[in-house]
Amino acid sequence: MTDETPHLRPVPPTEAAAAAPAEESASVAIPSSGLIAPTQRGGRQRFLSDVIVELGFLPRERVDAAVEEARASGRTPEQVLLTTGALQGDQLARATAERFGLDFVDLGVFKLDLAAVNLVTPQAVRRYNAVPVGFEREGVLYVAMTDPSNVLALDDLKLMTGHEIRPVVAAAEDIASIVVRMNRLDDAIAEAVEEDEEAEPIAEIRESAEDAPVIKLVNSVIAQAAQEGASDIHFEPDGRDMRVRFRIDGVLSESTTIPRRMIAGVVSRVKIMGDLDISERRVPQDGRVTLNIENRLVDIRIVTLPSVHGEGIVMRLLDKSQALLELDKLGMRGEEREHFEHAFHQAYGAVLVTGPTGSGKSTTLYAAMNAINSVDKNIITIEDPVEYQLSGVNQIQVNSKAGLTFADGLRSMLRADPDVIMVGEIRDSDTARIAVESALTGHLVLSTLHTNDAPSAITRLTEMDIEPFLTASAVDCVVAQRLARQLCAHCKKRTMLSVDALRLAGFDVKYDMEAYDPVGCARCNHSGYKGRIGLYEVMLLSDDIRSMTIERTSTDKIRAKAIEEGMRPLKDDGLEKVRQGITSIAEVSRIT
Repeated sequence: MTDETPHLRPVPPTEAAAAAPAEESASVAIPSSGLIAPTQRGGRQRFLSDVIVELGFLPRERVDAAVEEARASGRTPEQVLLTTGALQGDQLARATAERFGLDFVDLGVFKLDLAAVNLVTPQAVRRYNAVPVGFEREGVLYVAMTDPSNVLALDDLKLMTGHEIRPVVAAAEDIASIVVRMNRLDDAIAEAVEEDEEAEPIAEIRESAEDAPVIKLVNSVIAQAAQEGASDIHFEPDGRDMRVRFRIDGVLSESTTIPRRMIAGVVSRVKIMGDLDISERRVPQDGRVTLNIENRLVDIRIVTLPSVHGEGIVMRLLDKSQALLELDKLGMRGEEREHFEHAFHQAYGAVLVTGPTGSGKSTTLYAAMNAINSVDKNIITIEDPVEYQLSGVNQIQVNSKAGLTFADGLRSMLRADPDVIMVGEIRDSDTARIAVESALTGHLVLSTLHTNDAPSAITRLTEMDIEPFLTASAVDCVVAQRLARQLCAHCKKRTMLSVDALRLAGFDVKYDMEAYDPVGCARCNHSGYKGRIGLYEVMLLSDDIRSMTIERTSTDKIRAKAIEEGMRPLKDDGLEKVRQGITSIAEVSRIT
């Protein structure tokens, strides 16, 4: 089975599931890939009604009665059973697959290959009740259909796609839902919304090539990524085809493969969307476009990357209409939240949030601004990019081409009578100096910094030529954070973690601990995880830590002092969320 259908098996089923005889139960267990192999390849001559009985879906008496009723009404026994509700559509498809000795595919579980789906039109899928779902390495196209004996459909699909066809069987309602989905994805990107002169050309391009396969494929990929909550789309050439991967909940997973003949068109299409030079392939380019995807404004940052195998593209998706989260929804609880809230409710001082790219720093600052946003405060931000639009806040977008940098924007903000200043990122010594001086002159400054933990922020500012006595006076609170994937509530499995295993992973514990492991199901795309939650460590600058800062004490000693004063490290916060069944020990170890 594995050798014969490699691309139809994203997650291999267990040997027991593949080998279990289907007739033992009327309830067929669907493997995690969504595929069931027949008990015998090639099938044998027998009535479909007999197969339904053999699989245990219905008793012989009920099927015989349907045969008699069908003879009188001019319908097939299967139509009679479907009409009365005695037989389900997926059961009929399973029986059809068994009769012909073909694989049955549950399209509600199986992950479709968008490049395969887009080889045919929704009209063709509707006409033949058949849809391509994936490729074999040798170039064979796997087609899910309700009637694999329809030779005319197979021949026509072979001509349409230019591929050899290998049929698999799916339920009619599953194929019908894909037709609806294809139409929706094709129309999902309703219009390209861009500033000033960029809006009209992009809209015209879309309309003039609305039916082109490349346009449909790119639209489908973007819409699919938005639907699945992806933060990034990676188009990666490998010398032959182009792999498409989505970053969902911080982890990359393969979505589809673009055939070699479509690669140039896809790259050009994405470049046109981002207003980039389609003739330039030697140097990286940056662009952006704002799309309306199913009534949601999604800002897309586009970066091209010339590589030895060809030109790749990374698209970063940012849903501008996403609701701002409150602090209690971010995962910050207990004393950490109390310390953080106290810090950003002060009239002046600096509050820094640290962590690597993509760790949710900006979201945490937005939640803080949302908590203090009121008519009596003038809040001004300088960001690159402006991620979420917050009512009542003056937000400035960095524009390097026009000469508007973080430092220049920050200088201008100080002349605009602000109460609260948010700096998207402290990148250089100039920005750091102005931010620290602002915190010392009566402003509340919120900003992010790239460091691995909270104590490292102190030495990082020193490396940016900020005098330690200024840092000690200005900074009140430093928050370090990571984003951990949350366990899927539908499939997580209880387990017991031993003391030895926990200590081997770097956790200092004295007892075994109850926890949960990821399993994987259709709801979480078989990853075992759904959504993300923050892990935090919050360091307040006490008098002792301020003195150590002035004395240029090492990060390790500052960290030890902060823990002595009650700071809970990231790993410990992660361990607590493992105890609560929110995430797994493997996930905490991965990100910390």
